[in-house]
Amino acid sequence: MRFASLGSGSKGNALLVESGRTRVLIDCGFGPRELATRLARLGLAPDDLDAILVTHEHGDHVGGVTRAAGRFSLSVHMSHGTHAAAGLAGKLEASLFDSHSTFALGDLQVHPFPVPHDAREPTQFVIGDGQWRLGVLTDAGCITPHMVEMLNGCDSLVLECNHDLHMLENGSYPLSLKRRVGGRLGHLDNAVAADLLGRIDRRRLQHVVAAHLSEQNNTSELARTALAGAMGCSQEWIGVAGQVEGFGWREIRTS
Repeated sequence: MRFASLGSGSKGNALLVESGRTRVLIDCGFGPRELATRLARLGLAPDDLDAILVTHEHGDHVGGVTRAAGRFSLSVHMSHGTHAAAGLAGKLEASLFDSHSTFALGDLQVHPFPVPHDAREPTQFVIGDGQWRLGVLTDAGCITPHMVEMLNGCDSLVLECNHDLHMLENGSYPLSLKRRVGGRLGHLDNAVAADLLGRIDRRRLQHVVAAHLSEQNNTSELARTALAGAMGCSQEWIGVAGQVEGFGWREIRTS
């Protein structure tokens, strides 16, 4: 099992997960041409994909889904609330899932779970293949016990480190946006992400990647420092998903 990012941030998101003959995108915030360009960096083409999982209806996550699904004949899966809030009725045929129910996509098992965010029915995912489990958590404003339970014992984790609280409070965003981003339905800051990492069972973790970093209110160094402190590891061991480059393939395997 392996995973890679095509890009992570407010300008577009897409995370690729592969096991066996199954390749699934989590979100698609890029149009078909940009999607193809970014996939080519990983040695793939859009026709190599099987499905898109959508976390929520915000444009940086769902903006390219309809065009990509239509052009490349991809199945699309999202919660009932996301489908309604995105206004996709009559525009996109999608499989709608319950945010607490596991389902299969080829060689992958998808375990959605609800998160607190300013969207209709936002979900994040734990993706497994029967041996390995990848936890994905971005776009959440605070920690819940259920989130901790779902991410316990994962083999790899992609975790939101959206902002540094000091940078957000002293930055150029208007007050209303600062309150939204930093609120309980906004985004995880570095310290809260590190707190979450400290609460889960980390013994199996092979990879930890900071994701969805704000270009105005965070730095890779600050995110790495926070997560490395929770892991008790070097900062260099923590990965970062960039907006432009994402990150390359990371294998989950027996050491």
